[in-house]
Amino acid sequence: MSGDGRQPLAGLRVLDLSRVLAGPLCTQMLADHGADVVKVEPPGGDETRGWGPPFLGDEEGPARVSAYYQNLNRNKRNIVLDLSGDGGRALLGRLLRSADVLVENFKAGTLARWGWPDEELRTRFPALVHCRVTGFGTDGPMGGRPGYDAVLQAYGGLMSVNGEADGDPLRVGVPVVDMVTGILAFSGVLLALHERNSSGLGQLVDCTLLDTAVGLLHPHSAGWLADGRVRPRTGSAHPSIAPYDSFAAADGPLFVGVGNDRQFAALAGLLDAPELAADPRFATNPDRVRNVTALRAELAPRFARHRRAELAGRLLDEGIPASPVHDVAEALSSPQVAHRGMVVEHDGYRGIATPIGLTRTPGRVRGAPRPPGADTRAVLREAGLDEAEITAALTEGTARATGEG
Repeated sequence: MSGDGRQPLAGLRVLDLSRVLAGPLCTQMLADHGADVVKVEPPGGDETRGWGPPFLGDEEGPARVSAYYQNLNRNKRNIVLDLSGDGGRALLGRLLRSADVLVENFKAGTLARWGWPDEELRTRFPALVHCRVTGFGTDGPMGGRPGYDAVLQAYGGLMSVNGEADGDPLRVGVPVVDMVTGILAFSGVLLALHERNSSGLGQLVDCTLLDTAVGLLHPHSAGWLADGRVRPRTGSAHPSIAPYDSFAAADGPLFVGVGNDRQFAALAGLLDAPELAADPRFATNPDRVRNVTALRAELAPRFARHRRAELAGRLLDEGIPASPVHDVAEALSSPQVAHRGMVVEHDGYRGIATPIGLTRTPGRVRGAPRPPGADTRAVLREAGLDEAEITAALTEGTARATGEG
């Protein structure tokens, strides 16, 4: 992506102590929009560097990096600090002096044990926006417990609504809780920065995977709050709209979403069954939801007579949302995804673009993820360390560097 304006977050300094997914996605989005993000990795590295295959580069070589890591850590500078000892923690304090934003997802109490409890951060760095990402939060009955995406899909109810009615609950096929938490963290940081413009003060942005999972339960949460009923899983169908489901076309699955009675009448006409729109069982959306099994029995053989792309085009022409069910390759190779510029390539890097479209100051890909410690020397110089101090830190193992950074 390119634009003719200064990026909106240019000049913002972000210290990224996070790892895995939600935190790194948040900081990558900040970096895409111009922030100077410094990713701080421990000597062993972010564990997702080894989450593969697939890997980029020699799968057995020291420079290998997983595709997983590659698409969450672009546009960031990289330093390696050993925060397990006093020396590394002191260097962290030096870096915090010039940071606008701190993003971390340590286990509850870790920063406090390292000498940086919340009160100390607020006192020493009153303008700092501190974004914390945890599984369950830091207090309450589950406070401090570990939690990956799928664990929170299970605990927060998402897994229970995903899958076929007669099958087992299923994990959503992408780490949706982690990813949405990262996007919410990005939004929360921007809110806190906006408020800081008037107050001059930072604050804690408290994001949990649990809160995200519960927030994603609509419309199932709305239904339970309204009448206390827990409804069965519906597979790819919608619990409150019909037909809103996938059907087997002659050459593969097709999804159609009918949102109103006009669309249903148009669908019935395209399937050469206009009488269905007048059938009292299907006349209105509530009728169709109540009689969804009978409706599907009427529609399924009619869908099977058509090829999916041809029928989807005709449906769309009639204003009825529909699409072939693409696999990942089909989706990423589709003309509209290409038109939107959602697959980016830059100096050998390939990834997914930021989904936030700004016409004048768009997000940009400036570079692939850096090797561990590639920018350690430069970042420590900027933090005010002289060459003797940097050399001492590297010699002691408090910090590690690669290359000429």
